[in-house]
Amino acid sequence: MTANTAKADTTLLADGAGHGGVPVVMSDLSRTFGAVQALNQLTVEIAPGEFVALLGPSGCGKTTALRILAGFETADSGSVTVNGKDIAAVPAAKRDMGMVFQSYSLFPNMSALDNVAFGLRMRRIGGSERRRRAGELLDMVGLTEHARRYPHQLSGGQQQRVALARALAIEPQVLLLDEPLSALDAKVRLQLREQIRSVQQRLGITTLFVTHDQEEALSMADRVGVMKDGKLEQIALPDQLYAEPATAFVAEFVGTMNRLPGALEGTDRVRALDTVVPVHGERPPGGLREVDVLVRPEGLRIEAVPGGNGIVTDRSFLGSVSRITVRLSGDLSVKVDHPSVDSGGFAPGESVQISLPGAPVLVAERE
Repeated sequence: MTANTAKADTTLLADGAGHGGVPVVMSDLSRTFGAVQALNQLTVEIAPGEFVALLGPSGCGKTTALRILAGFETADSGSVTVNGKDIAAVPAAKRDMGMVFQSYSLFPNMSALDNVAFGLRMRRIGGSERRRRAGELLDMVGLTEHARRYPHQLSGGQQQRVALARALAIEPQVLLLDEPLSALDAKVRLQLREQIRSVQQRLGITTLFVTHDQEEALSMADRVGVMKDGKLEQIALPDQLYAEPATAFVAEFVGTMNRLPGALEGTDRVRALDTVVPVHGERPPGGLREVDVLVRPEGLRIEAVPGGNGIVTDRSFLGSVSRITVRLSGDLSVKVDHPSVDSGGFAPGESVQISLPGAPVLVAERE
């Protein structure tokens, strides 16, 4: 961090942008568009200064939730409170929220510095103070040398950093990020998501981030909420969401998941791969006995065994682990993660034994 950047942090905190954040509560939000129910009694609570990501496929309702919080949409029912105050009647322009869009939305006829200072000008902040604060924010996002450049002279990643600085310039209570990285290439996305997270933590600003990219959500957020059909399936710490998914949808949406044929034995155990293991999470509706067992690649055990229950068809080196694809029968294949240092014996064509180690598993209706 440069001396100037450190000074910018101190000044912004002193001016109130880093006031520790405010609590945000979206309670029982419902919203329909014609025959489509975009939100179905959605409740999300965000602690002061917390970074929460809403993750889900297109049409799940995550963007509608963000737009209701921003004031761009109105809920059919439910409430939104910020710092304990109901903001339903507050216009979007007066909600004291900074927003960063997918499309940058910079003014093409303004320099980077003037774009950042625009919100301050609308608030009738004096010229010298506007330039000071805009300059400090450009320094914070590493664009001091580009202050006089226009948007067409900046790369996509640089434009998005200007957009972030502009959103923060007004010292908002809440920062809203609407798929801000999806238009960028992979390398720039990685750099920018690290910078967004770093700035958010330094300022302690309450943040809601909407994305369909699980890697972005899991790497940036304090907690991640997974949505489906307007409902919140689960909200949890990233590692908990991955290791302990509450539903089959969450399990398969976050990370890689194998499906194995299984049969329920009683209400809390299932047989798969000739092993009986405990069941956790929801059960399929209708009292089905024949189910699919959901297991992550690292949740399977692999051994080189002549005449085993599978044949290796592929092995991919992923660094410390290798991902081994094994055909069990017919069209059924599974992926198994195994330490690379010990995976040399699992070459394509080798016979192996795949088994479950006995840990609890999720089950789902058989596909």
